[in-house]
Amino acid sequence: MSGHSKWATIKRQKGVADARRGQLFTKLAREIIIAARQGGGNPDSNFKLRLVIQKARDNNMPVDNIDRAIKRGTGESGSGSLVELTLEGYGPSGVAILVAALTDNKNRTLSEVRNVFSKHGGNLSESGGVAWQFETKGLLTIDKKGIDADDIGLIAIDAGADDVKIESDYMEIYTAPQNLESVRKTIEEKAKVISAEVSPLPSQTVLVAEKEAVQTLKLLDHLEELDDVQQVFSNMDFSEDVAEKLREQTA
Repeated sequence: MSGHSKWATIKRQKGVADARRGQLFTKLAREIIIAARQGGGNPDSNFKLRLVIQKARDNNMPVDNIDRAIKRGTGESGSGSLVELTLEGYGPSGVAILVAALTDNKNRTLSEVRNVFSKHGGNLSESGGVAWQFETKGLLTIDKKGIDADDIGLIAIDAGADDVKIESDYMEIYTAPQNLESVRKTIEEKAKVISAEVSPLPSQTVLVAEKEAVQTLKLLDHLEELDDVQQVFSNMDFSEDVAEKLREQTA
Protein backbone atom coordinates (compact mmCIF):
# COMPACT_ATOMS: atom_id res chain seq x y z
CA MET A 1 0.00 0.00 0.00
CA SER A 2 1.31 3.47 -0.82
CA GLY A 3 2.27 5.94 1.86
CA HIS A 4 -0.27 8.36 0.49
CA SER A 5 -3.03 5.85 1.23
CA LYS A 6 -1.75 5.66 4.81
CA TRP A 7 -1.76 9.45 5.01
CA ALA A 8 -5.33 9.60 3.71
CA THR A 9 -6.37 7.19 6.44
CA ILE A 10 -4.60 9.24 9.12
CA LYS A 11 -6.37 12.40 7.95
CA ARG A 12 -9.70 10.60 7.88
CA GLN A 13 -9.21 9.38 11.46
CA LYS A 14 -8.38 12.90 12.65
CA GLY A 15 -11.27 14.52 10.79
CA VAL A 16 -9.06 16.73 8.62
CA ALA A 17 -11.08 15.82 5.55
CA ASP A 18 -14.18 17.50 6.98
CA ALA A 19 -12.55 20.92 6.69
CA ARG A 20 -12.28 20.39 2.96
CA ARG A 21 -15.73 18.92 2.37
CA GLY A 22 -16.91 21.88 0.26
CA GLN A 23 -13.89 21.51 -2.00
CA LEU A 24 -14.45 17.75 -2.12
CA PHE A 25 -18.04 18.20 -3.33
CA THR A 26 -16.79 20.46 -6.12
CA LYS A 27 -14.26 17.86 -7.22
CA LEU A 28 -16.84 15.06 -7.06
CA ALA A 29 -19.30 17.12 -9.12
CA ARG A 30 -16.63 17.52 -11.80
CA GLU A 31 -16.04 13.77 -11.87
CA ILE A 32 -19.77 13.16 -12.26
CA ILE A 33 -19.98 15.72 -15.09
CA ILE A 34 -17.17 14.05 -17.04
CA ALA A 35 -18.54 10.54 -16.46
CA ALA A 36 -22.04 11.56 -17.59
CA ARG A 37 -20.66 13.40 -20.61
CA GLN A 38 -18.65 10.37 -21.72
CA GLY A 39 -21.12 7.58 -21.05
CA GLY A 40 -24.54 9.16 -20.58
CA GLY A 41 -26.59 9.99 -17.51
CA ASN A 42 -27.94 6.53 -16.71
CA PRO A 43 -25.78 4.89 -14.02
CA ASP A 44 -27.27 1.47 -14.85
CA SER A 45 -25.51 1.53 -18.22
CA ASN A 46 -22.58 3.81 -17.31
CA PHE A 47 -20.15 1.96 -15.01
CA LYS A 48 -17.88 4.97 -14.46
CA LEU A 49 -20.83 7.18 -13.50
CA ARG A 50 -22.17 4.49 -11.18
CA LEU A 51 -18.84 4.34 -9.33
CA VAL A 52 -18.47 8.09 -8.89
CA ILE A 53 -22.09 8.44 -7.71
CA GLN A 54 -21.39 5.81 -5.06
CA LYS A 55 -18.21 7.67 -4.12
CA ALA A 56 -20.23 10.88 -3.78
CA ARG A 57 -22.78 9.13 -1.57
CA ASP A 58 -20.00 7.66 0.58
CA ASN A 59 -18.87 11.24 1.22
CA ASN A 60 -22.40 12.43 2.05
CA MET A 61 -22.77 14.60 -1.03
CA PRO A 62 -26.38 15.85 -1.26
CA VAL A 63 -28.59 14.11 -3.83
CA ASP A 64 -29.48 17.45 -5.43
CA ASN A 65 -25.80 18.16 -6.07
CA ILE A 66 -25.39 14.77 -7.72
CA ASP A 67 -28.46 15.27 -9.93
CA ARG A 68 -27.29 18.74 -11.02
CA ALA A 69 -23.88 17.40 -11.95
CA ILE A 70 -25.41 14.60 -14.04
CA LYS A 71 -27.58 17.12 -15.90
CA ARG A 72 -24.56 19.31 -16.59
CA GLY A 73 -22.72 16.30 -17.94
CA THR A 74 -25.53 15.30 -20.27
CA GLY A 75 -25.93 18.89 -21.49
CA GLU A 76 -29.29 19.58 -19.86
CA SER A 77 -27.90 22.57 -17.97
CA GLY A 78 -24.55 23.29 -19.64
CA SER A 79 -21.23 21.73 -18.61
CA GLY A 80 -18.66 24.28 -19.77
CA SER A 81 -15.45 23.07 -21.35
CA LEU A 82 -13.90 20.85 -18.67
CA VAL A 83 -11.25 18.44 -19.95
CA GLU A 84 -9.34 15.65 -18.20
CA LEU A 85 -5.61 16.14 -17.74
CA THR A 86 -2.98 13.80 -16.26
CA LEU A 87 0.35 15.28 -15.20
CA GLU A 88 3.36 13.25 -14.12
CA GLY A 89 6.34 14.08 -11.96
CA TYR A 90 8.78 13.12 -9.23
CA GLY A 91 8.92 14.19 -5.62
CA PRO A 92 11.72 13.99 -3.03
CA SER A 93 13.71 10.72 -3.04
CA GLY A 94 12.51 9.97 -6.56
CA VAL A 95 8.91 9.23 -5.54
CA ALA A 96 6.71 8.91 -8.65
CA ILE A 97 3.57 11.07 -8.65
CA LEU A 98 0.49 11.15 -10.90
CA VAL A 99 -1.82 14.18 -10.82
CA ALA A 100 -5.35 13.78 -12.22
CA ALA A 101 -7.02 17.10 -13.02
CA LEU A 102 -10.21 18.47 -14.56
CA THR A 103 -9.78 21.94 -15.98
CA ASP A 104 -11.12 24.58 -18.34
CA ASN A 105 -7.62 26.02 -18.78
CA LYS A 106 -4.75 23.57 -19.32
CA ASN A 107 -2.05 26.24 -19.21
CA ARG A 108 -3.25 27.53 -15.84
CA THR A 109 -3.40 24.05 -14.34
CA LEU A 110 0.02 23.10 -15.71
CA SER A 111 1.54 26.28 -14.27
CA GLU A 112 -0.03 25.76 -10.84
CA VAL A 113 1.01 22.11 -10.63
CA ARG A 114 4.56 22.87 -11.79
CA ASN A 115 4.83 25.61 -9.17
CA VAL A 116 3.81 23.26 -6.34
CA PHE A 117 6.29 20.60 -7.47
CA SER A 118 9.07 23.19 -7.60
CA LYS A 119 8.32 24.60 -4.13
CA HIS A 120 8.44 21.17 -2.50
CA GLY A 121 11.55 19.65 -4.03
CA GLY A 122 9.96 17.91 -6.98
CA ASN A 123 9.69 18.34 -10.73
CA LEU A 124 7.34 17.51 -13.59
CA SER A 125 8.36 14.83 -16.08
CA GLU A 126 7.53 14.14 -19.71
CA SER A 127 4.25 12.41 -20.52
CA GLY A 128 4.67 8.67 -19.95
CA GLY A 129 7.71 9.11 -17.74
CA VAL A 130 5.83 8.07 -14.60
CA ALA A 131 2.54 6.45 -15.69
CA TRP A 132 4.21 3.14 -16.60
CA GLN A 133 4.89 2.58 -12.87
CA PHE A 134 1.14 2.44 -12.12
CA GLU A 135 -1.63 -0.04 -12.90
CA THR A 136 -5.35 0.74 -12.82
CA LYS A 137 -7.05 -1.33 -10.13
CA GLY A 138 -10.19 -1.36 -8.03
CA LEU A 139 -9.47 -0.58 -4.37
CA LEU A 140 -11.74 -1.15 -1.38
CA THR A 141 -10.75 0.13 2.07
CA ILE A 142 -12.46 -1.72 4.91
CA ASP A 143 -12.86 -0.77 8.58
CA LYS A 144 -11.45 -3.64 10.71
CA LYS A 145 -13.53 -2.87 13.81
CA GLY A 146 -15.65 -5.81 14.87
CA ILE A 147 -14.70 -8.13 12.01
CA ASP A 148 -12.42 -11.08 11.38
CA ALA A 149 -10.09 -9.58 8.75
CA ASP A 150 -8.80 -12.97 7.61
CA ASP A 151 -12.36 -14.19 7.11
CA ILE A 152 -13.31 -11.05 5.17
CA GLY A 153 -10.19 -11.50 3.03
CA LEU A 154 -11.20 -15.02 2.08
CA ILE A 155 -14.73 -13.86 1.25
CA ALA A 156 -13.26 -11.11 -0.95
CA ILE A 157 -11.04 -13.55 -2.84
CA ASP A 158 -13.98 -15.91 -3.37
CA ALA A 159 -15.97 -12.93 -4.71
CA GLY A 160 -13.31 -12.15 -7.32
CA ALA A 161 -10.73 -9.96 -5.56
CA ASP A 162 -7.10 -10.19 -6.70
CA ASP A 163 -5.33 -9.42 -3.42
CA VAL A 164 -5.89 -8.41 0.20
CA LYS A 165 -3.64 -6.41 2.53
CA ILE A 166 -4.35 -6.15 6.26
CA GLU A 167 -3.12 -3.10 8.18
CA SER A 168 -3.47 -2.21 11.87
CA ASP A 169 -6.79 -0.35 11.69
CA TYR A 170 -8.15 -1.26 8.26
CA MET A 171 -7.69 -3.58 5.33
CA GLU A 172 -7.44 -3.04 1.60
CA ILE A 173 -8.94 -5.25 -1.08
CA TYR A 174 -7.64 -5.04 -4.65
CA THR A 175 -9.72 -6.04 -7.67
CA ALA A 176 -9.80 -5.79 -11.43
CA PRO A 177 -11.70 -2.56 -12.29
CA GLN A 178 -14.67 -4.49 -13.66
CA ASN A 179 -14.96 -6.58 -10.49
CA LEU A 180 -14.96 -3.69 -8.00
CA GLU A 181 -18.72 -3.28 -7.79
CA SER A 182 -19.54 -6.96 -7.33
CA VAL A 183 -16.84 -7.44 -4.68
CA ARG A 184 -18.04 -4.32 -2.86
CA LYS A 185 -21.63 -5.58 -2.73
CA THR A 186 -20.44 -8.87 -1.25
CA ILE A 187 -18.22 -7.22 1.37
CA GLU A 188 -20.86 -4.66 2.39
CA GLU A 189 -22.94 -7.51 3.78
CA LYS A 190 -20.13 -8.39 6.21
CA ALA A 191 -18.14 -5.21 6.94
CA LYS A 192 -18.07 -1.42 6.67
CA VAL A 193 -16.61 -0.18 3.38
CA ILE A 194 -14.78 3.10 4.01
CA SER A 195 -14.10 3.83 0.34
CA ALA A 196 -14.22 2.14 -3.06
CA GLU A 197 -12.74 3.46 -6.29
CA VAL A 198 -10.86 2.62 -9.44
CA SER A 199 -7.41 4.18 -9.19
CA PRO A 200 -3.93 3.96 -10.67
CA LEU A 201 -1.93 2.05 -8.06
CA PRO A 202 1.86 1.64 -8.03
CA SER A 203 3.32 -1.63 -9.27
CA GLN A 204 6.16 -1.14 -6.78
CA THR A 205 6.60 1.30 -3.91
CA VAL A 206 9.54 3.42 -2.74
CA LEU A 207 10.17 3.23 1.00
CA VAL A 208 11.26 6.60 2.41
CA ALA A 209 12.49 7.76 5.81
CA GLU A 210 10.54 10.12 8.09
CA LYS A 211 12.05 13.38 6.84
CA GLU A 212 11.45 12.53 3.18
CA ALA A 213 7.96 11.20 3.99
CA VAL A 214 6.94 14.48 5.63
CA GLN A 215 8.38 16.50 2.74
CA THR A 216 6.64 14.36 0.12
CA LEU A 217 3.31 14.36 1.96
CA LYS A 218 3.38 18.16 2.06
CA LEU A 219 3.86 18.12 -1.70
CA LEU A 220 0.95 15.71 -2.17
CA ASP A 221 -1.31 17.73 0.14
CA HIS A 222 -0.57 21.02 -1.64
CA LEU A 223 -1.27 19.39 -5.01
CA GLU A 224 -4.62 18.10 -3.73
CA GLU A 225 -5.54 21.59 -2.54
CA LEU A 226 -5.39 23.01 -6.07
CA ASP A 227 -8.91 23.61 -7.37
CA ASP A 228 -8.32 21.87 -10.70
CA VAL A 229 -6.70 18.76 -9.18
CA GLN A 230 -9.05 15.85 -8.59
CA GLN A 231 -6.72 13.20 -7.18
CA VAL A 232 -3.03 12.59 -6.57
CA PHE A 233 -1.30 9.21 -6.56
CA SER A 234 2.23 8.22 -5.60
CA ASN A 235 4.38 5.14 -5.19
CA MET A 236 5.72 6.28 -1.81
CA ASP A 237 5.57 4.06 1.25
CA PHE A 238 6.79 4.51 4.81
CA SER A 239 7.05 2.35 7.91
CA GLU A 240 4.39 1.93 10.58
CA ASP A 241 6.71 3.75 13.00
CA VAL A 242 6.70 6.80 10.72
CA ALA A 243 2.93 6.49 10.29
CA GLU A 244 2.45 6.52 14.06
CA LYS A 245 4.59 9.65 14.41
CA LEU A 246 2.49 11.34 11.74
CA ARG A 247 -0.69 10.37 13.59
CA GLU A 248 0.71 12.00 16.72
CA GLN A 249 1.56 15.17 14.76
CA THR A 250 -2.01 15.48 13.46
CA ALA A 251 -3.64 14.76 16.82
